Amino acid sequence: MGAMHRLSSGDPAPDFTLPDATGADVRLADLRGRKVVVYFYPAAGTPGCTKQACDFRDSLASLQSAGYAVVGISPDPPEKLAAFAEDQGLTFPLLSDADHAVAAAWGAWGEKKNYGRTYEGLLRSTVVLDEHGAVTRAQYNVRATGHVARLRSDLGID
Repeated sequence: MGAMHRLSSGDPAPDFTLPDATGADVRLADLRGRKVVVYFYPAAGTPGCTKQACDFRDSLASLQSAGYAVVGISPDPPEKLAAFAEDQGLTFPLLSDADHAVAAAWGAWGEKKNYGRTYEGLLRSTVVLDEHGAVTRAQYNVRATGHVARLRSDLGID
């Protein structure tokens, strides 16, 4: 795979329509008018992804008070997302990007290295959008632990 395009501040966010945990389609365009935190995570139910999702869950009220919606995207099928959301008490949308086309368009799919092996995979990433769908912040290869607290600090949210 060639060079990957990552989103930068000022870029328009690529639109998408993806199924949520119930199988219902969610369109990014339907969130226009709100600021949105879109985060990409590799796999529901794994320790790092659970930690990150629970951090977003625990910060949801303060993010929403500041006008932000939160959306999580992974390659998991809707059934796995539904079980993950129920197990962890997640009340924000989790979307299924099974073919990782949205992750690729957003710069969150690319080369990874683990234990000396190189492969293509989902890069833990967070992109913040303004009310018009423009990128205000794009962070790639973020750590699961502590990321949400840093993001809140960067956004000026207590």
